Amino acid sequence: MCLMKKLYIIRHAKSSWKDLSLSDFDRPLNKRGTNDAPLMGKMLKRKKILPDLIISSPAKRAKTTAKVIAKEINYTESIVYDSDIYEAGMSTLRNIIASIDDKNKSLFLFGHNPGLGMLVDCLVGLYKNIPTTGIVEIEFDCNKWKNISATNAKLKSFKYPKMYK
Repeated sequence: MCLMKKLYIIRHAKSSWKDLSLSDFDRPLNKRGTNDAPLMGKMLKRKKILPDLIISSPAKRAKTTAKVIAKEINYTESIVYDSDIYEAGMSTLRNIIASIDDKNKSLFLFGHNPGLGMLVDCLVGLYKNIPTTGIVEIEFDCNKWKNISATNAKLKSFKYPKMYK
């Protein structure tokens, strides 16, 4: 029996550059971001997608996006905030995923480009800029997070807000 793993790579919603005194880490969502995050959460809920675990960058825009989507899909567990996701490259993101407890079959990973885009390209050959609040769903034909790779990955879907407007 093969237990599949599902990874949802989610870029934070659109953030504001209005207050230039804020650090990059502390930038909040802008109006479009505050509309797009619940929109994508509702799409996930319609598809009956509920992860076993949510891990997010602690940057304000990613944290807010993760909280909004978690609320929309009725995710009741704690969100894990991992500071290594902020400004992470592909190898750091892969190490974070490899360390996930294998009891978790599905994972939402909230973070930032270009790291998320590089990870998606490495796993499924989809070389695209992930738009803000974009969600890439990848299924792996393996039962251990440390064993996910391009050879057992399959792109299931790639959704983003403009598809629903």
